[in-house]
Amino acid sequence: MNLFVFGLGYSASHFVDARSDRFQTTATVTSRVKADAMSRAGLNVHVFSPDERDPAIEDAIEGSDLALASIGPAADGDPALKTFGEALARAENLGTIVYLSTIGVYGDHGGAWIDETSACHPANERSQWRLRAEDDWRALGAKSGKAVHILRLAGIYGPGLNALVNLRNGTARRIIKPGQVFNRIHVADIGAAIDACFAFKGEGRIWNVTDNEPAPAEDVVTFAASLLGVEPPPAIAFESANLSPMARSFYGETKRVRNRSMREDLGVTLACPTYREGILALFEAGEGRAT
Repeated sequence: MNLFVFGLGYSASHFVDARSDRFQTTATVTSRVKADAMSRAGLNVHVFSPDERDPAIEDAIEGSDLALASIGPAADGDPALKTFGEALARAENLGTIVYLSTIGVYGDHGGAWIDETSACHPANERSQWRLRAEDDWRALGAKSGKAVHILRLAGIYGPGLNALVNLRNGTARRIIKPGQVFNRIHVADIGAAIDACFAFKGEGRIWNVTDNEPAPAEDVVTFAASLLGVEPPPAIAFESANLSPMARSFYGETKRVRNRSMREDLGVTLACPTYREGILALFEAGEGRAT
């Protein structure tokens, strides 16, 4: 199967790397330096950025069976869809498109349990852009007859991006805000959800891609510290924490996101149903160990 990927970010790169024997992949990156380096490593990549667009991209889209869209949103619309929407719509063999979004589109629900039918009222600008991008991708699917799946991802973690690494490099913090919980998702389980969408027989849908247990962020740090045999960092009250505006906006929203549709309808069995399995697996793989 020929797979086209818009944007080789963290999740998309892990998906592609783990499936090099299953897909013939073409992808976009944002700079010529990245493209040259990846080409030398044997990857088929093209430059797509505000300043440069490789003319070979449209031909690659035309020859694709599947597409994965993993480029961040913009105020004036999704960059990939704006530029290549017509090519995607007319690609005869392209049957399924997966767009990676975020549970941030739901906004704040005061800690209540929500699912894919819950109202979306995103407060921050980037989540508003995401929601508009979702609508545009779904409109492409309705117009072209292609199955467009929207994956609303929880907080992503995995190799190199986790509490174990943060503890080892001294950046982990235990910020306490009573009642605050977050869902999260291991990057390997994101890959399983993408696979399931590509195999799904039916119209495109919206899927929450999260773990089973929304939990306070400080619990994850404490658990990781126990595995490493180190003291967790001291507790910091949210009110006195020196947070970036983006980080503070995350703490301004709390919700418990159900993943029942992903598990029962999409058929995804989570390798890491809670943060405990995920952090333990990363620890056993050597993450956060002293070198």
